[in-house]
Amino acid sequence: MRLLPSLRLPLSTLAASLLATLPTVLSTTVHAGDFLAQAGLSYPAAVPLSRTLTRLAPDADPQVLKLAASALACAEPDAERLAVIDFSLPSTEPRLWVFDLAQERLLFEELVSHGRGSGNAEATLFSNTPESHQSSLGLFRTMNSYYGSNGYSLRLEGLEDGVNDQAYQRAIVIHGADYVSESFIQKTGRLGRSHGCPAVRQEVTYPLIDSIKEDHYLFAYYPDPEWLENSAFLSCDQASTQLAMH
Repeated sequence: MRLLPSLRLPLSTLAASLLATLPTVLSTTVHAGDFLAQAGLSYPAAVPLSRTLTRLAPDADPQVLKLAASALACAEPDAERLAVIDFSLPSTEPRLWVFDLAQERLLFEELVSHGRGSGNAEATLFSNTPESHQSSLGLFRTMNSYYGSNGYSLRLEGLEDGVNDQAYQRAIVIHGADYVSESFIQKTGRLGRSHGCPAVRQEVTYPLIDSIKEDHYLFAYYPDPEWLENSAFLSCDQASTQLAMH
């Protein structure tokens, strides 16, 4: 096969021709943003995490999800999994959501118990005190799973001083319980209560714990004015808060 005469160009000529086109290409790239601005357009903005959470869990309170997103952004903006508990809801309603942030999926929407010291069908009291049998609020980091007196369980590290930082010492863990079920609600009008642990249905214990174990996050909410005003993760200096966590 013979090349057409017009294509038989010396390499030096081809190189010179390519170099001559570079300013035009670079100028087009550099001024693309200016063109979009003049046309009243812009590059797509990143969707706020709170909006993504609300889309994935439409039955959850958007304001609670917004607070959870703020706390997570303060602690670990690149986190891949987040669990949210809304203790302002009664125990008869699903009030635990587990999100896969990397894949933008809702993994679980579940019933979850509160501590017997926190209330009956509704939780109203929260503490960080050992033997109080009350639930704790705030942001937690998940630790390792293990087998204990309540079966397969997940340790939690409380990240908020004076609010939940005694969680590990108090053995506040996620575990399954037979008193977390629709049948228990039908018999008693509420879920059973723990010693402060967020207990879940036995049927979801393994997959739920495995989905968030080891360096993911749990955010537990209640409209407690003092906590909302003073939480380091809800109005944070991100750099100093992350430094304090390590």
